[in-house]
Amino acid sequence: MKIGILGAGAYGIALASVINKNHGEVEVWTPIANEYNELIQTRIVKKLNNYELPNSIKISNNLKQVCQNKELIVIAVPAKFLSEVAKQIKPYIQNQHICIATKGMENNTCRFGHEIIRHEINTDKIGAISGPTFAIDMINNVTVGLALGTKNNETSNIIKKAFCNDFLKLRTTKDITGVEFCGSIKNVIALAAGMIDGMKLPESTKAMFITESLHDVSELLEIFGGNKKTIMSFAGFGDLLLTCTSPKSRNFVFGRLIGEKASLEEIKNYRENTTIEGLYTLDSVYNFSINKNISMPIIDIIYNIIYNDQKPESLLNFLIKKH
Repeated sequence: MKIGILGAGAYGIALASVINKNHGEVEVWTPIANEYNELIQTRIVKKLNNYELPNSIKISNNLKQVCQNKELIVIAVPAKFLSEVAKQIKPYIQNQHICIATKGMENNTCRFGHEIIRHEINTDKIGAISGPTFAIDMINNVTVGLALGTKNNETSNIIKKAFCNDFLKLRTTKDITGVEFCGSIKNVIALAAGMIDGMKLPESTKAMFITESLHDVSELLEIFGGNKKTIMSFAGFGDLLLTCTSPKSRNFVFGRLIGEKASLEEIKNYRENTTIEGLYTLDSVYNFSINKNISMPIIDIIYNIIYNDQKPESLLNFLIKKH
């Protein structure tokens, strides 16, 4: 099977490693000159503990080359670039299946990845994967599980063939909206979980917060058109648990800096040098709630702490007063 991956970030490379272990022919695209040159010249991925790329994983900066003559295209670019990438690949998409590994919602429109792809390319051969997986764990053959959302049975089979093995399990659902929503919102919730950790609060409070968040996320999930049951999938509870408890999560670490009242300079430096998908999604969901006049208290409080100088301790008042 020939597969193209768009995005040479940690997750894109990790997915490429899984496909490579499954004996798929994989080619990874990056439009970033420095990233391309470094990967070509050194074959070392510094962001993944100096993981050495096997020679069988090809790196390219030619989008047409990576897309054409492939059976599956995996999109693993940051959410804010997804719409532009969809426009760029449109001329090269014929019968390829598309797997969205990007997590987040588009600002202004609040469209999910599958909605963006369907709008730009007009195909129903779309699936989305999401779940509690860190890139470094996938590289190291740790046993992990992902939710696969798709309404196309052929697409489901193609994606399973590409990724499933003795280490990686896929659970399928028709609720692609729910899978994408859960994969997006967990990054926002992780910001608040990091704040709680930064305030040095005990595990009991952390557990309370995660439990309350499950209720909030399930309600938001329904508002966005997903199935409430998806909250109990790898994309829902699984990813929420992982991202809200691990210092490997960039969203969690950013929230922790705020919770421990790190200097403005330290917070700014981390934000400028790290991709924090939760902030992009937070903006999307907050604007959606304002435009639709929908009450989303958990989103409001996280937004106000990050952007309006509200104290992170207000999270505790929220938890106690919440019914």
